[in-house]
Amino acid sequence: MNLAIESKTGGNPRKVRVRKRFRIGAAVLGTVAASAAHASLFKGETLDAVANGIAWFVLLVVPIGGIALFWIVHVLPEKIAAKRHHPNKDAIHVLCLLSLVFGGMLWPFAWLWAYTRPVGHKLAYGTEKHEDYYTEQGELASRGELATEHVESLRAELEHLRQRGQLTPELRRVQASLAEADAPPVPATAGRIDS
Repeated sequence: MNLAIESKTGGNPRKVRVRKRFRIGAAVLGTVAASAAHASLFKGETLDAVANGIAWFVLLVVPIGGIALFWIVHVLPEKIAAKRHHPNKDAIHVLCLLSLVFGGMLWPFAWLWAYTRPVGHKLAYGTEKHEDYYTEQGELASRGELATEHVESLRAELEHLRQRGQLTPELRRVQASLAEADAPPVPATAGRIDS
């Protein structure tokens, strides 16, 4: 080791000894001159009270917050599928619940599924929307809150589903309510028989 130090300093043994002594002196001076370190700005009873408060917070609030955040994040794909009227929103709901049971392993699949449409769904079923979409739109139309062209589009979609034989009983009720809303009102005297 001395050979390595001597080769760096040019082989002058006096410079080597001076450097060694300087390093040893600096280390001794640093340890003697160092003041006591304080890890906290609190002292005594205040430090104990703050530590107890932090411990209770970590033991009670953090796990509850973590569980709530975990739940909220795992329900997001289901909410997204409902908002987008995904045709498989019920299956995405089940996948979200299974993801909760399996510790979140299935959650990315539910997220991706909520943002995509099945490729052949419209070819197989005639629509890219969930049945609830037509029910909601039918209720809006019956209250008169839908534009006329949107009501016509809704009627055409339901008629297309009826022709394919894929109109469920709920969608038949929606189609009937749209037909009733389209029918002209019957005058009050038309059905009465005067004697």
